[in-house]
Amino acid sequence: MTAFGPNAPLFYDRPLDLVRGEGCWVWDAEGTRYLDCYNNVPHVGHCHPRVTQALCAQAGRINVSTRYLHEAILDYSERLLATFPVALDRAVFVCTGTEANELALRIARTQSGHSGVIVSDFSYHGNSSGLAEITTGLPHPEPFSASARAVALPDPSRWDGSSEEMVRHHLALVDTAIGSLQEAGYGVAAVLFDTAFSTEGLLDVPPAYVQGVADRVREAGGFFIADEVQAGFGRMGDAMWGFEGLGIVPDLATLGKPMGNGHPIGAVVTRAGLVDQFTKDALYFNTFGGNPVSAAVGLAVLDALGEDRLVERAHETGQYLQQRLSDLSSRFSCIADVRGRGLFAAVEIIDSKTLPDPVACRAIVNAMRDRHVLISRIGPADNILKIRPPMPFGMDEVDLFIDALEATLAGLDGAAR
Repeated sequence: MTAFGPNAPLFYDRPLDLVRGEGCWVWDAEGTRYLDCYNNVPHVGHCHPRVTQALCAQAGRINVSTRYLHEAILDYSERLLATFPVALDRAVFVCTGTEANELALRIARTQSGHSGVIVSDFSYHGNSSGLAEITTGLPHPEPFSASARAVALPDPSRWDGSSEEMVRHHLALVDTAIGSLQEAGYGVAAVLFDTAFSTEGLLDVPPAYVQGVADRVREAGGFFIADEVQAGFGRMGDAMWGFEGLGIVPDLATLGKPMGNGHPIGAVVTRAGLVDQFTKDALYFNTFGGNPVSAAVGLAVLDALGEDRLVERAHETGQYLQQRLSDLSSRFSCIADVRGRGLFAAVEIIDSKTLPDPVACRAIVNAMRDRHVLISRIGPADNILKIRPPMPFGMDEVDLFIDALEATLAGLDGAAR
């Protein structure tokens, strides 16, 4: 680590040296096998044969920048856009989710004529300086942008009144944020939401709230950007894209990580009118975004999602996972809440005084690693277990995971009810 430095934080108190992967399993350098319940980058499974074969085959023919024509990117564009509502009919390819969000903000700002951005409190959308300035969920040296406002999200687990009252209260906070941006002269260019609200703790945000936010931002002349880096490609089980479960059609959707199953590819999907007008004013190109190898990999991921019924399986397996987690919550007092959809679940850990317990949460994550099961943690208090496995995760894997989690919780003092 001397040459590499501390710039890449590692998981677990005893870091893992992983050397091989297959499906939902990974192996370390000593040959120990681990059940991967966390990594969404190998979306259709570690080293999926169709994906690796497509990558190698295209790399063995040609790989050039996107300043040249190649039919693979056209084929992929058509296949990808066919999974979106018809209103979203243009794709611009980049290499990462960070690049996708940066480009989406550029389009929103130039086409709205405003610079103000609304984000949710404790959110993360990328690691560029521009995105760091609107990040509220991770430490960074950049000051929070004067042209940004962070709004608290409605959290049903912490609201005593009706859902309607909760939505009204939190939409009033959005109205205040919009008014503040307008009064300061920034106006409203966009709202940027992760449609799984994952960094925030995978909150069960009511669709009516998101729809209300979209209406208000659009009335102010801005655009709705749906960050699908974690929610997209069927992870939520009930639809291909997270925004579909929220009952909206965004103006721009940003994609990354799972799009290439580990190969770096991302995209902004939007309306023709938005991107065509933007490119009249900006000569935008991305040297490697959408190159022939990336396009071949992206096509293979879409093929695997369909042929392996991974979206449908995420729904079925996700229901079983929620059922098993809810059963655990009835027997262990350290579990305050269980939430999630599809193959994305969260378990909130508290102490005997019902306060967030980040120490116990970290201990659980590390104890699970010692039981050869990989998970992580999220949330403003760092007390929420994050369960986000590759999509081939099935019922048998759920049982293995739950058995390990039950044994781990049983080992915590005062965890049982």
